[in-house]
Amino acid sequence: MNILDSIMSANNGAAVRQLASQLGIDEAQASSALSALVPALSAGLRQNAQTPDGLSGLLDALAGGNHQRYINEPAVLGDAGTIADGNGILGHVLGSKDVSRQVAARAGAQTGLGSDVMKRMLPLVATLVMGAMSRQAATRGGSPLASASGSGGLLDMLAGALDQDRDGSALDDIAGMIGRSLGRR
Repeated sequence: MNILDSIMSANNGAAVRQLASQLGIDEAQASSALSALVPALSAGLRQNAQTPDGLSGLLDALAGGNHQRYINEPAVLGDAGTIADGNGILGHVLGSKDVSRQVAARAGAQTGLGSDVMKRMLPLVATLVMGAMSRQAATRGGSPLASASGSGGLLDMLAGALDQDRDGSALDDIAGMIGRSLGRR
């Protein structure tokens, strides 16, 4: 299961309902926003995981953090500490506030919800992404490192999230994202 599906289906959609309630939008809008934000965050995670230090940092974060709580108990998304945790994750994944703002602006334009809603949602979605990855890693043997090797591993989870058109290959989707980020369509 890819990251987006994992978030959307966890606890019968509880995270989607919590996001909708917290941001004053309906569940369909929350789902649409997740569909726009998760691939961008997954791309950042995948890029970070391509380097030994980045992969090590991600594995350490998955092993040391209590990220599963965001998926298992979505009510914690309303806690102030969750936003701080999410902003920390965004700093590692996207690198800067400028990149975060660009992601929010693109997702806002794509969904019609606007960048202000996306800016408020982005740290929450970052915590959900880490929660979903942590949960999937735990179900694959209890160790994030175990999930990083072989088929069905960590990079495979990220690739699944990047395959937006569900054609079995993320390459065309990644190329499209790069083209859009460079202003080409």
